Amino acid sequence: MSSEKRFGGHAHKKHRGARELQVGAQGVLVTCNMNERKCTSEAFSLLNEYADALYGPEQVSSMMSDNLSEDEEDDEDAEAALKKEVSQIQSSMKTHQQRFSAVDSGAHNVVFIRTHGVDPEQLVHHILSDLYQTKKKKSRVILRMLPVSGTCKAFPEDMEKFLSVFLERWFRAPLRATYQICFKARNSSHSKREEVIKAVAGLVGKLNPLNKVDLTNPELSIIIEIIKTVCCVSVLKDYTLFRKYNLQEVAKEPDNQNTDISGESDS
Repeated sequence: MSSEKRFGGHAHKKHRGARELQVGAQGVLVTCNMNERKCTSEAFSLLNEYADALYGPEQVSSMMSDNLSEDEEDDEDAEAALKKEVSQIQSSMKTHQQRFSAVDSGAHNVVFIRTHGVDPEQLVHHILSDLYQTKKKKSRVILRMLPVSGTCKAFPEDMEKFLSVFLERWFRAPLRATYQICFKARNSSHSKREEVIKAVAGLVGKLNPLNKVDLTNPELSIIIEIIKTVCCVSVLKDYTLFRKYNLQEVAKEPDNQNTDISGESDS
């Protein structure tokens, strides 16, 4: 069976801007029911708070301070020194990538925060673990925070090629695990849920026949979120325990948790 048949759909090319979600990005998919601006602000606040705890405060490039010390040794007039300083500051800003940056996700009520120099799965799991243990509510409008460890084009042949390699880290023999596949498509009609799930399960089975589906309490959850023509993928642990990575629900006491924990309508 061809990869296109198993994954469903046909390819369509579309020009994308630099500030839109693109193939190759890593980051965090953040969902809300309203107020994307507030959602983005909350996401930056949470991510920076916990990233500082995990990785230390974000470091600004030392290029500027190093070059400024050289200026003190140079015998230059004030105007030339000022021009050089401005040039160095501009150069430093261009070469320094921020730890987090927001891009257009391409879907309503979905914010994508691109990450640089951090592991999105590790970071978001750390956030959910803390909220689960402390039961502290740290957001008002954010529903879910889903790490995105890899992205590819959301077309059959691209998904098969990418996932066959991407999933090796968790499922290739001698590694084995129980798992479930969670699929959602936004602003995309070319990928059918049943076909994608069946195809991904086939890839996992090829990596190790001892990998088994468990829809009740799996060790790992394969998350596939398609937005337009970009497929976002991650493999998460504690997905059931952390209430589908829902920040509102994971902070509640067990007796107050809702049955529908995604906070989103199915597609």
